[in-house]
Amino acid sequence: MSIWGKVIGGVAGFALGGPLGALLGTVFGHAIDRSRAHHRRGRGPATVQTKQTAFTIAVIVLNAKMAKADGRVTHDEIEAFKRIYDIPADEIGDVGRLWNEARADAQGFEPYARQVGEMFAHDGAVLESLLGGLFQVALADGILHANEIKFLEQVAREFGFDHAQFERIRASHVGADDDDPYEILGINRGAPEKDIKSAYRKLIREHHPDRLIAKGMPQEFIDIANEKMATINHAYDRVEKERSLS
Repeated sequence: MSIWGKVIGGVAGFALGGPLGALLGTVFGHAIDRSRAHHRRGRGPATVQTKQTAFTIAVIVLNAKMAKADGRVTHDEIEAFKRIYDIPADEIGDVGRLWNEARADAQGFEPYARQVGEMFAHDGAVLESLLGGLFQVALADGILHANEIKFLEQVAREFGFDHAQFERIRASHVGADDDDPYEILGINRGAPEKDIKSAYRKLIREHHPDRLIAKGMPQEFIDIANEKMATINHAYDRVEKERSLS
């Protein structure tokens, strides 16, 4: 079963509290209650499964909230969302119900971003992957609108990223002003060779797909991590050639 089916069917959903769990319960309360009946009191799903639920619901909710940012949802953005997150055809309807509820919800996006940020507080690469998916959907129409940038910046803050980290993440998805590979690696152009190599190895280690899966990121979303790895490797290759690193 895909992670979408697990979440929508309520197999893990009832264990998720906070605003994400509340929204899930509003849309799929019956399925969640039915699932609870099959578990003994005091026994719940593994922490990884709960984290997968949080990640998956956050993907839907934050993308739905971002759809409001520039005032309209384009066909390109919807198609990008379905493509990036590989939603099975038979799950589109239920995912759409949660999307629509999130868009109609009067609550802002901050509580949802804050909850998933706290849940993955020590797993920054997972949060960066979620933020990366938001960037990809926002860019689907070829334009990153000012309101979308503000939205992404605020989500990044709720995730615990500072301004420098946000600019590095942004550069890895939309390019720096001069497509600066140093900014993608999060280092200064004048950094010594050892710092360049250290930054590169740290990013590769943090964003390795196997590590992200172990931290609770669903398998269906690993394509984003693979694209991130490719971007990091390409940036390092450019720096390596420019600096003739040994």
